[in-house]
Amino acid sequence: MRSTIAEKVTQVRHWNDTLFSFKTTRQRSFTFENGQFVMIGLEVNDKPLLRAYSIASANYEDELEFFSIKVPDGALTSRLQHIEVGDEVIMSTRPTGTLVPGHLLPGKRLYLLSTGTGLAPFMSVIKDPDIYEQYEQVILVHGVRYVSELAYQKEIGEDLPNNEFFGDWVKEKLRYYPTVTREPFRDEDHQKRITELLESNTLTRKLGLPDIDPEHDRFMLCGNDAMLQDLMTILNERGFSKATSRKQGSYVIEQAFIEK
Repeated sequence: MRSTIAEKVTQVRHWNDTLFSFKTTRQRSFTFENGQFVMIGLEVNDKPLLRAYSIASANYEDELEFFSIKVPDGALTSRLQHIEVGDEVIMSTRPTGTLVPGHLLPGKRLYLLSTGTGLAPFMSVIKDPDIYEQYEQVILVHGVRYVSELAYQKEIGEDLPNNEFFGDWVKEKLRYYPTVTREPFRDEDHQKRITELLESNTLTRKLGLPDIDPEHDRFMLCGNDAMLQDLMTILNERGFSKATSRKQGSYVIEQAFIEK
């Protein structure tokens, strides 16, 4: 049986009716790479009910953070969305995953393309000081349906740039591009799907960056399966190579989350 540990919930935040996040205690022995996921859940009928969740906190932080959707009839999320501070959650002791920066070839610019709760692993990545040493620019794109789903805006736009240790790097190198597809938001170019932004070169044009180039640009992708498939097609057609656990590439996805 999979080895599990229990952690206590220290904070719960409900972003809207469909999204919430929570923090838990973290045992010192629990180590992970930024971008990885872990199986977490609850005891249901004396049995562990676990699902894969990307870790939204950085690997040096004292607590663990997770970002989740609310599914009314979901086996786990229908219960998990009601957790409160002091409750216990269980998790596996072995984080894993392919969506880690180390699987990428060296490059100049790192694009983090996410939809919905796919933002979670990239919240971990953008809090990693090493990322800002490795790349000249880090571009975080978050695509959602509604404005209320744009979680972590304050953390991205205010808290990180003011981090006492690497805030200056964040101010210099991190670019944040939110996009909302089902209601008005900013301007027309912030209401497009990520696939359209990338394929039309709108993203790079709006940010004043060169067109994407396999020699210099690296991509990490996290979102629904259709989005991943479409983005991989675009990148493959432009000469980018997919990273695997055995070979570095110019883009990487979480292989475990791809529908077979």
